[in-house]
Amino acid sequence: MPANRALQDLLDQYKCGELSAEAAAEAIEGLRLERVGDFACLDLGRNVRCGMPEVVLAEGKDPGHLAEIAVRLARSAGRCVITRVTPEQVLAVQGRAESESIPVTHRESGRILILGSRPAPAPAGGIVAIITAGTSDIRVAEEARVIAEEMGCDVKIAYDVGAAGIHRLFPALKPLLSAHAFIVCAGREGTLPAVVAGLVDKPVIGVPVSVGYGYMGQGQAALASMLQSCSVVAVVNIDAGFTAGAFAARIANMGVKP
Repeated sequence: MPANRALQDLLDQYKCGELSAEAAAEAIEGLRLERVGDFACLDLGRNVRCGMPEVVLAEGKDPGHLAEIAVRLARSAGRCVITRVTPEQVLAVQGRAESESIPVTHRESGRILILGSRPAPAPAGGIVAIITAGTSDIRVAEEARVIAEEMGCDVKIAYDVGAAGIHRLFPALKPLLSAHAFIVCAGREGTLPAVVAGLVDKPVIGVPVSVGYGYMGQGQAALASMLQSCSVVAVVNIDAGFTAGAFAARIANMGVKP
């Protein structure tokens, strides 16, 4: 199996003389930790160790703490991704990053901030397709999209293809067939992942979305439906766009010939 992209980049830097043996060994160890005050501990070795970036979940975090974490991670790792940000947190992080001259990109539809001067990861060759049943599912799909892109994947999308009007799916699916993995986001009764899995020959990851009416309407019905799929579908938790994006990217990048 080929090395993950982050590890390969480190080895290339050492080979070209851009990194000393000591610096390369420290990075390859993948156990680098950095304390931020008395409230956080950053895992700076995750990308080398696991092939995915350290991603910060903003939910429940104090805006000031989040801003400090984001800036420290952007400095140390060169790039920082924050998910599930609130407007108050966005303002705090943007202000702190601006004071440090750190560029910030706000992917508002996915509730994500990306900090850092380091460019986006070079393409790894993997292709991920993301499909949503409706427009209410896009917020979760966009979270998955950013994570897959941050892991070097080319992402193709088809949003609002529906299940109630199944004829919309077929023309939307055709341009996506080159993908190595599919993410399908659906709320309500969560039918779409099973349908897609019955039409493609690649792994399908179902993402139940917290959309729907009344009884079991906040993603529970969609989760139960996907777990009972008669098609072969892997299922992540409700609204778990990050997990789906990272899992699909791992699959897609493994499918690329070295």
